[in-house]
Amino acid sequence: MGGVERMGSSALRIWRLAIYLAFTLVLMPAQAFGLLFRRPWTATFPRFYHRWCCRILGLRVRRIGRPTASRPVLFAANHISYLDITVFGSLIAGSFIAKREVKGWPLFGWLARLQRSVFIDRQVRSTAQQRDSIAGRLAAREALILFPEGTSGDGNRVLPFKSSLFSVADHAATGPVTVQPVSIAYTRLDGMPIGRRLRPLFAWYGSMSMAPHLWTLLGLGAIEIVVEFHRPTTLADCGSRKALARYCHERVAAGLANAVSGRRRPRAETPHETERRPAPADTADTAGTAAPALG
Repeated sequence: MGGVERMGSSALRIWRLAIYLAFTLVLMPAQAFGLLFRRPWTATFPRFYHRWCCRILGLRVRRIGRPTASRPVLFAANHISYLDITVFGSLIAGSFIAKREVKGWPLFGWLARLQRSVFIDRQVRSTAQQRDSIAGRLAAREALILFPEGTSGDGNRVLPFKSSLFSVADHAATGPVTVQPVSIAYTRLDGMPIGRRLRPLFAWYGSMSMAPHLWTLLGLGAIEIVVEFHRPTTLADCGSRKALARYCHERVAAGLANAVSGRRRPRAETPHETERRPAPADTADTAGTAAPALG
């Protein structure tokens, strides 16, 4: 990374880490209490927590479009960093579908359980059981957040979406599951565009160790993050899981490219879409609306 990992302020790192830990440790018992006694506010309490974490960590979130109000819903997003959890959590009152390893992580694993995350095992023998578990949550008309790439990327491009992960969209007892593609991009640091050289400061992927990566990130300035909610659809509208995965991937990839290039371009229709255009699950057109930054 050419020495950029030495960027930032040690004083800022210590201040942010202290405030974040104190804030988190104070609120964790409240969420645990609410879950124990099945209080309805536990669904939205994590969004309050994540919004303040964005402020503490210097994350300025710019939203384009809106999360669909339809339920049940599966948000399909690209995955760049552990910060994605805080960013999406600040915008969506929902739970994450996470790999089983996260459940055993110190602190972050506890937070994932408090947000009622669904933990999945990559072993094939567990697929049916996990699908039924997710289907049960969707049948309860909940919102789930899925990372269909199956891992995190470098923030420059979107990895292929695994169509098998979209099978849950066809197993809800309450009827069609709305699927909304969502793109996330880390675009500016202290107002300056983030290029390929600086993007590894924010993207966590490959064999990177979390502790040194997080320590470096905590000392940086204000980080602008663009999150775009694209037009929702359903599996029935797309016709198949592969078509649904392709529909989501195309929009997420275009959203990432537009955000990192600093401009929003109209996306050309593919021959497949000309033949079968998925109808929006919402009647409102929210593609062009933007919200001010959080934090």
